Amino acid sequence: MRTHQRTLTWRALALAASAVAVVALVAQGPRPNVLVVIADDQGWGDLGFTGNPYVATPRLDALAREGAVFGRFFVQPVCAPTRAELLTGRYAPRGGVRGTSAGAERLDLGARTIAEVFKGAGYATGLFGKWHNGGQAPYHPSSRGFDEFYGYTQGHWPTYVDAELEHDGARVNSRGFLTDVLTSRAVGFVTARRRQPFFAILSLNTPHSPMQVPDAYWARYRERALDEAHRYRSEEDVPHTRAALAMVENIDDNVGRLLAALEQSGRARDTIVVYLSDNGPNGWRWNGDMKGRKGSVDEGGVRVPFVLRWPGRVAAGTRVGHIAGAIDLLPTLAELAGVDLPSGLALDGRSLAPLVLGTAREWPDRLLFAFGTDNRTVSVRSARHRLDPEGRLFDLEADPGQREDIAAREPALAVTLRAAAAQMVAGVLPREPDTRPYPVGGAPRTWLSAGEATPRGSVARSSRHPNSSFLTHWTADGDLVTWPVDVLTAGTYEVTAWHTAPASSVGTVVQVRFGTSSARATIREPHDPPLIGMVDDRVVRQESYTKAFGPLVLGVLPLSRGPGDLVLSVESLSGTVAWDVSGVTLRRTP
Repeated sequence: MRTHQRTLTWRALALAASAVAVVALVAQGPRPNVLVVIADDQGWGDLGFTGNPYVATPRLDALAREGAVFGRFFVQPVCAPTRAELLTGRYAPRGGVRGTSAGAERLDLGARTIAEVFKGAGYATGLFGKWHNGGQAPYHPSSRGFDEFYGYTQGHWPTYVDAELEHDGARVNSRGFLTDVLTSRAVGFVTARRRQPFFAILSLNTPHSPMQVPDAYWARYRERALDEAHRYRSEEDVPHTRAALAMVENIDDNVGRLLAALEQSGRARDTIVVYLSDNGPNGWRWNGDMKGRKGSVDEGGVRVPFVLRWPGRVAAGTRVGHIAGAIDLLPTLAELAGVDLPSGLALDGRSLAPLVLGTAREWPDRLLFAFGTDNRTVSVRSARHRLDPEGRLFDLEADPGQREDIAAREPALAVTLRAAAAQMVAGVLPREPDTRPYPVGGAPRTWLSAGEATPRGSVARSSRHPNSSFLTHWTADGDLVTWPVDVLTAGTYEVTAWHTAPASSVGTVVQVRFGTSSARATIREPHDPPLIGMVDDRVVRQESYTKAFGPLVLGVLPLSRGPGDLVLSVESLSGTVAWDVSGVTLRRTP
């Protein structure tokens, strides 16, 4: 016992010494800027510096050479939970994030975000690209610490060419390829800040589907032979892989543009740059023989690339073998930047600053947890082993592909990790359905999307994927959809439906109601644009296409404070189909 206590005391002293050394290093200059770049659905193996035999990523390879690379960095198996962990330093279920659509992606309002922490320390904060942790204020990024938001709040976007986006709550039309557009906005933000430090996230849309990429990149891959043998070669969709790698090369060029802008503005040496992805690859392709892909809690689903560069502070060529994860990003960046964390802030993550700065005297063992998309299962990762949700145990040093279950050979370790998993299931995973309504009135304009509605009658979504879908097949009187809402600010609201309608629907009467308040409008003009997206797709998509939806003002409703259902319905149908609807806006009137 005394030996164990001496060991614990030594570890505590060593960690304290590491922390003191970090503080000393950080204090040697002005506060650094922070730039986080996160790719969407890029696997660990989709980069040159991780060994991909096909893709060319010279800028990202250089970033890896110039900074610290974590060989075992873990996130969650799908996007919204990973993003919540990056924002809060806590496991996603603790923050109410239990899915990727229909409201399950929202980060609880009590959670403190990394943007709020840095903004409170005097930083200018910006987010450019995908948010995916809530669409309505106060879940919206503009309510969570970001001074500027340019992008989209849903899990994926239906078109990457000339996309309609959002800029601080207002609809805007972009021009060009979306990844290029988002990078340009980030370049403008980071180069405009001269007297104030910045904290910025460039949250890219690729290589998430739809698989769209400019011609110059596609030309390099369209006919390319992918003949490297790998674990899932027989299951690989080769055209999909070609498109994904072409998109990764576009990411590499955009990261190069961003890094060049930092150099040209003289900000490179005082900017911490982080690069990572949000989950494993969105297809069966080369991924270092790891088991699983996006959606899986095996290594291939949750291990991603992670690079941190800070010239002059983090030694070039630093390689870290310790396990780490998205939950570590907030405490790490705060410590490196010398930003104090709020008193009493609960974290699951730990600062990695001693590892990247080379001051670590001792690094205690730890466990990292990955949560299944079923909200019932957990996988546990230690420094050497992984326990999967079925209770199988794998030695990832001897068996990195998770092929041999050693639970019977290591029964004590299996029991320990199973107990840790059970504790997380009991203490962290949700026990009740998510019944949170969508807030209305937290900002002057509230957007309620089709993916957040519940269709009734004949109405259906345009895709089984709620994100970026629209509501279609309104074919009978009484067809309707509902949104459970909570009116935060009582008042009168102008309600607008964003719709398309064929010529035969002219004369159709539609209605919106909330409680005893209702308003009606008649479709008086056809608006029937074609679907958008097919011409730019490189492979057939699973998600919905979109259209150029137009506004139809339904009327003004007085809304009392409190919960209820907002109902949108067809009151009297003219023709065989009434309309298609992408969502509604509620604008508070004077």
